[in-house]
Amino acid sequence: MSESPAPASWQGKTVRLRAVDTTDWAAFFAADGDTEAARHGWHIPMPRSMAGARAWAEEKAARQPSANDDNWFWAIADAEGSPVGSINTHGCDRRNGNFEYGIAIFREHWGRGYAPAAIELMLRFMFGERRYHKCNSFVYAFNDRSLRMHEEFGFVTEGRIRDQIFTAGRHHDSVVLGITAAEFFARYGR
Repeated sequence: MSESPAPASWQGKTVRLRAVDTTDWAAFFAADGDTEAARHGWHIPMPRSMAGARAWAEEKAARQPSANDDNWFWAIADAEGSPVGSINTHGCDRRNGNFEYGIAIFREHWGRGYAPAAIELMLRFMFGERRYHKCNSFVYAFNDRSLRMHEEFGFVTEGRIRDQIFTAGRHHDSVVLGITAAEFFARYGR
């Protein structure tokens, strides 16, 4: 659990975004063991030792933010400061003003609204502070929960990439969704 309070920019009603703390290793280590949940988010990770999980958390905790790099990784913490998942930005293209993101909520915290709350905080920062114009998300076509959440949040389905990922013994499509800064602010306010 992080000891320092989160700045208001990173605090929502139900979650806050914060840097990974060295003490978070156990929560992420436990989540690594949920291969079905991992399959829905990105990929099933190779087994990691407790020492490896500690080293990963130490590496993440030691990373300092850079004004020249918008590819970030945050822990999503509940009201008590305990990690309930993670969210990251990647593929950040300042020239064209777009980026991608990924999110993972630990299974025991599904259905509590943590994902949309974390996405709102992240988008408010990326659109309102970093001047990005558009966020893209790639969701596996079999992940009905994530597709529904994105659409309810305000993402627009823009296309489908056929046979994009391989898991559970076969190829699956990836659904492309996007939301612009104007669409986000019209829905969630400035």
